Amino acid sequence: MLWSDHLARDRRRSVHTVRAYQATAERLTAFLQAHWGERIDRADLARVTASDLRAYLADRREHGLGNASAARELSAVRGFLAWANDRAEQLRMRGPRVKTGVPRPISPAEAVALAEEVADDATEPWIGARDWAVLMLLYGAGLRIGEALTLRGDILPLGETIRVTGKRAKTRMVPLLPQVRAAIEAYIAQTPWPVSRDEPLFRGAKGGPLSPVMIRRAVQAARTRLGLGDRTTPHALRHSFATHLLGRGADLRALQELLGHASLSSTQVYTQVDAAHLMDVYRNAHPRA
Repeated sequence: MLWSDHLARDRRRSVHTVRAYQATAERLTAFLQAHWGERIDRADLARVTASDLRAYLADRREHGLGNASAARELSAVRGFLAWANDRAEQLRMRGPRVKTGVPRPISPAEAVALAEEVADDATEPWIGARDWAVLMLLYGAGLRIGEALTLRGDILPLGETIRVTGKRAKTRMVPLLPQVRAAIEAYIAQTPWPVSRDEPLFRGAKGGPLSPVMIRRAVQAARTRLGLGDRTTPHALRHSFATHLLGRGADLRALQELLGHASLSSTQVYTQVDAAHLMDVYRNAHPRA
């Protein structure tokens, strides 16, 4: 719990990151106790060796951990060990090679069709309006699903922009397309729950905060009915937002600001997506491709 408090308070990590890093620390501690055959405390973590970490990662591999997950696990472990004993020598251990993946955007027509399918399949009209508004924020404003679902009533009345709180509590201003603004206003007009300035804007069926799991499930069901691929997720709508803007000539620095990326390198991956799209068009259209 001290580790979690440090991450949340001092490092300003997100709730999801804190939860994941705490789980890693608990797994490592349990593994070391079994590996060494004794109970351990914070001071004992100073004697962890590279060999111990290799054994830990091998154990995690047996549970199906892939390269990308193993690299994240190792990063979390290093941070935990450094925090536990900052005087101990930091272990130098190379993580597994991770092939950089290229985001898979969907076409504008598929994005709209997906959102419409999710909205049409809702059990109540206001829930359909809610899901449509959420998905429009992902595709029309480039928000992460967590950012959309933590919006509060204090963004009302809507203007041309909204203030969004992203990773590490960083805020940014995001423009609102008229269609996105209209979607949010339609949801506000239909929701049976009161809209309060300090309460989540998007509510679940029973009035509590809307869980991202509900949106993911709705998207999964809709993509199956539409015959779209497994990579068609809520986050793919954000990828599509970025890719389509870049394809229309958007400035990379401006796109970085819109997406809330801390580093330009995170945004540059979308240039690869655009180049890949051009190659697909070439191969499909050129008679000798």
